[in-house]
Amino acid sequence: MIFGKTINKYYLRYGLYFIVGIAALITVDLFQLEIPRISKELVDTLEAYVLAGNTDAGFLIDIVWRLLFITIFIVLGRFFWRFGIIGASRRIDYDLRNEMFSHSTKLSNRYYSEKKVGGLMAHFTNDLEAVRRAIGPGLIMFVDALFLGSLTFFRMFQLNVRMTMILVLPMIIITVLGLSLGTKMRKRFKESQKAFEDLSDFTQESFSGISVIKAFVKERTEIKEFLKSNQNAKDKNIAFVRIATILQVLVQTIVSLVFVLIIAYGAFLIESTRHLGAERFTLGDLVAFISYFGMLIWPMMALAMIINVRSQGKASLERIENILNEPIDIKDEDVVEVNEIKGNIEFKNLDFKYPDGDEKVLKNVSFSIKAGETVGILGRTGSGKTSIVDLLLRIYNIEANQLFIDGIDIMRLPFRKVREAIGYVPQDGFLFSDTIRNNITLGIEQDNIHMDKIESIAKLSDVHDNIIQFKQGYETIIGERGVTLSGGQKQRVSIARALAKEPPILIMDDSVSAVDTSTEEKILSNLRKIRKGKTTIMIAHRISTVKDADKIIVIDNGEVLDVGNHEELEERCELYKDMVRRQKLADVVEVN
Repeated sequence: MIFGKTINKYYLRYGLYFIVGIAALITVDLFQLEIPRISKELVDTLEAYVLAGNTDAGFLIDIVWRLLFITIFIVLGRFFWRFGIIGASRRIDYDLRNEMFSHSTKLSNRYYSEKKVGGLMAHFTNDLEAVRRAIGPGLIMFVDALFLGSLTFFRMFQLNVRMTMILVLPMIIITVLGLSLGTKMRKRFKESQKAFEDLSDFTQESFSGISVIKAFVKERTEIKEFLKSNQNAKDKNIAFVRIATILQVLVQTIVSLVFVLIIAYGAFLIESTRHLGAERFTLGDLVAFISYFGMLIWPMMALAMIINVRSQGKASLERIENILNEPIDIKDEDVVEVNEIKGNIEFKNLDFKYPDGDEKVLKNVSFSIKAGETVGILGRTGSGKTSIVDLLLRIYNIEANQLFIDGIDIMRLPFRKVREAIGYVPQDGFLFSDTIRNNITLGIEQDNIHMDKIESIAKLSDVHDNIIQFKQGYETIIGERGVTLSGGQKQRVSIARALAKEPPILIMDDSVSAVDTSTEEKILSNLRKIRKGKTTIMIAHRISTVKDADKIIVIDNGEVLDVGNHEELEERCELYKDMVRRQKLADVVEVN
């Protein structure tokens, strides 16, 4: 059994289950302790009957009924301690997993940029299972070792003091071995879990990028790397199992030697005490003592197993607590409650650098967007366009009074309210392994939207005709990350998902880059019709995407170079003019 601030509250929550389980376990142990006494009575009575030449076996009926009664109570007791203790451990496993997932969804992008998905999955599988074993089976072993072991030892002491004292030294040796090897086991187990985490992460990443691996004919290279990672996991696990096995073998060896010694010494006592009459050590006493010792083997073995299970559970709990103790970066403080967000946006002398970065990616950025405007943000790769989107979505914290929405500092707006007001279409739209319908309606209550509305939205993003060509239509499962769709189809489904929210602010981050110019024009034309009176921000590399916007913001190296419409920027902005020339040249090359 393990303790810590993370799980102590669950012991209180399911305390009744543990009480019922422990009470049932102790009851079972008490009834089990009666079996050696009955065995002694049976053997001694049979011995007396045989010596007296008596063939009446009527006394066996009483013993059979007593054993049947004990068996029934043991069966019922085992059911209740499993229901109580194992049931509670399963409930804690369930609740702790929910707590971990809930906390993980609140962690910022900074955390996930530092951690890998495969590694995190190891915490939700292996580590949680190790904690559950320490709470459930670990508690059972602890109670048995403490209660059954102590009471059995006391019963053996009543039978024969000298023979019982034989067990003291072996138990001390087992305890010392367990304590000395327990620390090493915990260290080895943490190493094995880390190796499994690395293996899980490598496997997950390889499967996610399997198309790239195949395209570059790197299957053999990946197999070699997988074998290295797998071998490392194997070595770390063997190192852990080796210590656990050494401890188990040593305990079993000691127990076996003691068992042989008990039989030999017991036979000696039977023979040497025959003349003592009622005080003699009988064959029944030896049978009872051996039976008690057989029962004591489990608590003695449990000592080693407790150390093993607790070492694993404690190491895994530390890893889980690393997640649960991770601070939540993005949270509401001193918020201003608002009923709705209209879409006025203002950047005022904003500077920003990523939490893990040393240099500013945005420098003294200032511009404003009025509600209902369509605004293009244009710039070369790495100029800071996506950083602007991240800040609008409150993915990162910024200094106060640098970014305003509807005249209110974004740091004082409830971040959920901000995100609910924004429809976001990333360049690499993430789609879930679900139906196309469910992916489109992700941002809204699906019960509130009818199929004709979904089809209408899909037509606006020019993806309806593609969808109906699938055998299952809108109910088609598109696979992990939308693997069954083309790049253009994924982008258009992502656009439909954002449009379904009907947000006051729509952000499209280079989200028509994977479609041809004809499809792009059709989508942009539809957007102009349905987005009147609503703020639309289009981040792009292509001039054609933003040339009809109310204003265009040109960004380079994290700074705003100029703001104006297409004609104005062609007149005065050198970078914009250069991008126009390059775009025209690219169009000519494409035509030829």
